[in-house]
Amino acid sequence: MTDLTLYHNPRCSKSRAALELLEARGLTPNIVRYLETPPSVEQLRDLLSKLNLPARQLLRSGEEEYKALNLADISLSEEHLLSAMAAHPKLIERPILIAGARAVIGRPSEKLLELLP
Repeated sequence: MTDLTLYHNPRCSKSRAALELLEARGLTPNIVRYLETPPSVEQLRDLLSKLNLPARQLLRSGEEEYKALNLADISLSEEHLLSAMAAHPKLIERPILIAGARAVIGRPSEKLLELLP
């Protein structure tokens, strides 16, 4: 099977549930604690390609940074949104499971099953 990578925040119940689901299936993903080691703009661009989503759909709109940076402004470019997420990783939706050339946001955690055999 393809290596699995989980963008994980251990303080998030959805992220913990995703990890538990994988471990219950005998899978041990590579863990990326993205709040400690934020992805670069290029890594985010690659992640969005695997998710097949625009940057706006990866944003957590309930975060203070979202409001403070006025990210609700629909005129903001993809590059602006990517730069904001790279600088403020708390804005990145979680958990995200990557399997090869595909990825999925694990909300609900059962969405992860789409990538598993």
